[in-house]
Amino acid sequence: MRTLISAALDRSRTTLLLLIALLLAGLGAWQAIPKEANPDIPIPIIYVSMTLEGVSPEDAERLLVRPMEQELRSIEGLSKLTAQAGEGHASLNLEFDAGFDPAQALTDVREQVDIAKADLPDEAEEPRVVEVNVGLFPVLSIGLSGPIEESRRVAVARRLKEEIEGIPRSSRSTSAATGKTCWKSSSTRWCWTAMASISRPCSTA
Repeated sequence: MRTLISAALDRSRTTLLLLIALLLAGLGAWQAIPKEANPDIPIPIIYVSMTLEGVSPEDAERLLVRPMEQELRSIEGLSKLTAQAGEGHASLNLEFDAGFDPAQALTDVREQVDIAKADLPDEAEEPRVVEVNVGLFPVLSIGLSGPIEESRRVAVARRLKEEIEGIPRSSRSTSAATGKTCWKSSSTRWCWTAMASISRPCSTA
């Protein structure tokens, strides 16, 4: 080590030039690396949602969650399965082991969902299977509420949606109105408002 230090001190100009060259090379490499403000990072979570108008949270758990859970829990690589049932809807979150194959996991989930659909009520809407993606997270959410008629809240939400979409470089926006709340986001987002819900973990064994 002392010999190396002594050689560097004896050849200070050469050492300085090498350091500058390394610094410039590192700076050039950093500029060449692709960079994104919101990189597309694979998240080991897939979301399944179901809708059946008019059912209570208890009935949603019995009619929607249990048949779907029975099929989904057998998927290979599944580490955690949680379910939530609310008024008129139910959802399941599937979390996979690290290093999972997103495409294969999505295919497996869709296949099991197709099997489970036979046990769902005929009135239930088509289940939605969504791969959780960083790009789907909303950049901005705005809630509107107040003692006004629902039609006026919807009109305000639509007008606000149009104004936000007019902002330069803004992405897609969606709006929904439920009860006393109108929701806005700058990217696709599934959302709802329920007076009551049931949430519980599901066994994957």
